[in-house]
Amino acid sequence: MGRFEVACVLLLVLLWALRRSVPVSAGCAGKCCPGRDLSCVTTDWRMDRIFGACYCDEACVQTKDCCFDFFSQCPGRDCYVSDWSFWSGCAKPCQPSHRVRVRHVTQEPGNSGGPCPSLEQRAGCREYRDHQGRQCGHTLGPAFITSMEFSKGRAKHDHYGAPLNPGFCVEFTLESRSPYCTIENRPHTLWMRYVTEGFKVCVACEPPAMRNNSGQCQGDGQGSDKEDVLHWQAVGNPRCSGTWRKIQQTKQCDCPAQHSFIFT
Repeated sequence: MGRFEVACVLLLVLLWALRRSVPVSAGCAGKCCPGRDLSCVTTDWRMDRIFGACYCDEACVQTKDCCFDFFSQCPGRDCYVSDWSFWSGCAKPCQPSHRVRVRHVTQEPGNSGGPCPSLEQRAGCREYRDHQGRQCGHTLGPAFITSMEFSKGRAKHDHYGAPLNPGFCVEFTLESRSPYCTIENRPHTLWMRYVTEGFKVCVACEPPAMRNNSGQCQGDGQGSDKEDVLHWQAVGNPRCSGTWRKIQQTKQCDCPAQHSFIFT
């Protein structure tokens, strides 16, 4: 038997002896530790196939010295978040702006668990009173629109508790839109991609966009005929705008969700 064969036999005997000396409870069974914990160590095979000291704390994933059974004995912990907060007020009263809602992490992910989702959402909006409580008085200009999704939670009563006018719906044929509508990637502006030329869209006129005195929404086309070209602008991106022609006014909107909008 040559030297090489002898060395291989001795190595196998050494590894067998080391393995025999390791307690049966080695590995990560019952030893999982959160965060970084240098005392969370044992002796066994590591995931990189080296025998010796290995760890069972969450940090071993980054330091690459976990025990071989780490992921089976210490399963991943997904991220958990709180419920959404209420929407904030508009950033700039009396003009198109945005509102924000947030949520918070209640459990950080661990052991390569699922990542945390987005913690903030923004939506286009516009308030109809200034900080002193006075009506903003918009009467001219394009129709400002946003997605129906962001109209949820609108007030159904005025500040005296009286029911508000339920509103109406206006159907338009989309004539044109700017190219800036199609390049939006922000979560609260993705709806702008569905504003497509040639399609019929439904736009709801509801409080508080409906002015109590006139029963109208800015840019709703009341008083115009079907040949008039009217203008619209997306709330949340002033460069996303275009034109449309009024088809008719109805009591309720009856368009697919992606073609349903609301005056703001």
